[in-house]
Amino acid sequence: MDNIRETFARNLRETRRKIGLTQAQLAEKAEVSTHYIALIELARNIPKVETIERIANALNCEIYDLFIMPLSPAIEMKKLQESMIAELKDIVKESVEEAFEQERKRQKTLK
Repeated sequence: MDNIRETFARNLRETRRKIGLTQAQLAEKAEVSTHYIALIELARNIPKVETIERIANALNCEIYDLFIMPLSPAIEMKKLQESMIAELKDIVKESVEEAFEQERKRQKTLK
């Protein structure tokens, strides 16, 4: 299991890459050196709270997003499955309600 430093490093790197920033660009936005960002991403350094706040702002994310530890793939799949089932239930419910409403309108016009 990752420690907090490794988790922060991985989440920082993934978030930075996801939004398409280089280490140098992030460093400039967060007002730190590129070398410092590299050390953080290698889990060799953990920044002070104020720096973490500037990094999160530069990445346009919440601070806590940088500290979230990943779940196991099995748990992630279960959560995805539950989410998909909930969405499908909502879609089916809305479709059935819409069909009933259309049928009521059709019956009303036949009378």
